[in-house]
Amino acid sequence: MSLTDLDITGYRSIRSIRFPLKRLTVLVGGNGVGKTNLYRGLELVHAAATGDLVRNLAREGGLASAMWAGPRRVSDKPRLIFEVGLDTILPGDDEAAFVPRYSVEVGFGNSRYEAVFEQEPQIKAENLVLPGRRSVTLLERKGPAAWYRDEDGRIRQLDHPLLASETALSALRGTLPELDTVRYMLAEWRFYHGFRTDSDSPLRRPSLAVTSPTLDADGRNLGAVLATLKHIRGDTVDLDAAIEQAFPGARLEIPPPERDASFSMIFPEMPHRSFAPAELSDGTLQFLALLGALLAYRLPPFIALNEPETSLHPDLLPALARAIARAAERTQVWVVTHSVPLAEAIAEETGIVPRTVIRRDGGTWLEGLSDIGIFPED
Repeated sequence: MSLTDLDITGYRSIRSIRFPLKRLTVLVGGNGVGKTNLYRGLELVHAAATGDLVRNLAREGGLASAMWAGPRRVSDKPRLIFEVGLDTILPGDDEAAFVPRYSVEVGFGNSRYEAVFEQEPQIKAENLVLPGRRSVTLLERKGPAAWYRDEDGRIRQLDHPLLASETALSALRGTLPELDTVRYMLAEWRFYHGFRTDSDSPLRRPSLAVTSPTLDADGRNLGAVLATLKHIRGDTVDLDAAIEQAFPGARLEIPPPERDASFSMIFPEMPHRSFAPAELSDGTLQFLALLGALLAYRLPPFIALNEPETSLHPDLLPALARAIARAAERTQVWVVTHSVPLAEAIAEETGIVPRTVIRRDGGTWLEGLSDIGIFPED
């Protein structure tokens, strides 16, 4: 399942935008244009699948902080709307590829919910639709009430009202294979927004010796991810090539795990000295964590990187670009960056044209994007 497009309305610096996504999407731009808000919009779609959407908005300071604060037409609803198109072959449809569209709408409170705090963001509506000549609605939610279409095509009402803080997508489990597929795939997305590299960072500690095919969001299982590549998959070709490109003559040591899984670096200047994670520089540790995210044994269906160049020396960017290109051969990747050199290095590796994030009429926009949400040259 791949993400075909993203549609965001009313979120922070984004008045309204819809744009297509490819196997690899690279967004580049300066400070204050809204790159991170685009990234966060996708995170909130992921949170709708896990049931954490309202909690995430509350952490941002509540709905008032997250709402578009620019000029508003009288007809504009004070709502946040997130919508994605998902290109997939759903269960039971071996020959027909559908593009399900999932949307969720969040607004300020009213009296429709019985169990809700006064200033709590409220989920107003949700839809999961299969568009086409005869569109099929698989899920529809209005306020606390929701209904879904079962496997026989019959419309069924949810037998209990939903809370304002829970999404129907996360609450309806085992009702319809298509619904479960969409929820599972969205929930499996991974977002990497910088890794802590301070002395108490999880990256600097040994990992539990548990087979780990995918890197955790905070990187705490990095040692286990690297050990899984080395001792379970038995294939570190891409990993070794990335280390050599970034640190010529250096090598990554990954001993067989015992109680814990660990790793160390050996540099050509000191060939008889191993440097444990606690001794590595912030940039080196950040780079190794990115390799763990991009070259892991099993990649999630979607990886988003926000400013991965943070703490990295410019000499490391070509190796990072190559790792991103390798990951995009196995899954869908989204990169948001300040770094023009990184964007250019990715373009050189893949031929993908980076998109520049700009401000248009006060809101976040993409250079070259038409008002109908396409890039004419595509």
